[in-house]
Amino acid sequence: MTSPDPSSVRFPGPWEHLDVRANGIRLHAVEHRPEGADPAPDRPLVVLLHGFGGFWWSWRHVLPQLHEAGYRAVAFDLRGYGDSDKPPRGYDGWTLSGDVAGLVRALGHTSAALVGHGEGGLGCWATATLHPRVVSAIAVISSPHPIALKRSALRNKEQRSAMLGPITFAQLPRVAEDRMVRDDGAEIGAVYAARSGATWRRSADYAEALPRYRSAIQIPGTAHSALEYARWAWRSQFRPDGARFLSSMNQRLHIPVLAFRGEVDPYVLPQPVYSSHDWATDYRVRAVENAGHYAHEEAPGTVGPQLVDFLAGLPGPRLLP
Repeated sequence: MTSPDPSSVRFPGPWEHLDVRANGIRLHAVEHRPEGADPAPDRPLVVLLHGFGGFWWSWRHVLPQLHEAGYRAVAFDLRGYGDSDKPPRGYDGWTLSGDVAGLVRALGHTSAALVGHGEGGLGCWATATLHPRVVSAIAVISSPHPIALKRSALRNKEQRSAMLGPITFAQLPRVAEDRMVRDDGAEIGAVYAARSGATWRRSADYAEALPRYRSAIQIPGTAHSALEYARWAWRSQFRPDGARFLSSMNQRLHIPVLAFRGEVDPYVLPQPVYSSHDWATDYRVRAVENAGHYAHEEAPGTVGPQLVDFLAGLPGPRLLP
């Protein structure tokens, strides 16, 4: 069976597909652009980062909400995903933050608000900490501060149990990749089913979403790249580079931070989300009813308006001359 082409994620619709050079690679980015609408480079920029097993389309509901609220809303495929480049290395927090900072500048802005889910949320925390001039605010979905998550996994049996199986499986070379792509990407379907709430699983939106995620994970190189992020997250805990990364991350942000968590998320439990306030002076948490790990997809009618309210009044970015 022929694997899907990377361009298969360039869905038609009210989107402008962009190829952006940032941090030495090409990133596929998507800007919401209704038919007949003019480009909006002078709007405040909001960049959206998907999580494990996703791609830009994870933000299909939020992109138009942000556009209608007056923002330049841009989602992108993380390094290794979708139609972005898939180099052999760079699936770590340092490089992810460099990709995001480079993308913001390549889009013609000096700063942006960042919104991220899962490992995309790690990208938000890392970029805001390591490239502070580039970030005006962050919002994260099921993505605690990495130090809070590590401490919770060490001290909290329930959180450790929720994460240990998947992250251990990811460490198996080739075996994990083969399992991710076999049966038309059924493993990604199983991940979404296990971590999402029952309300979304019964919806037409879920029925449309799953085949797209299952197809995208079969794009050559994507499963390996996705697993490399998880491998770095685990293996770096025992290496000097991981200690240096967490040491660099151990500082308090002085920008607004909004954290969402689906109330029935079985993967990221409440404790690390709420304890992340230790790394932000302005930290707010919003619980999303009847949603699991994918609150922005499961309950966009709740997450989108709250995100817009959060961003309202923030200082807009200055454009590069």
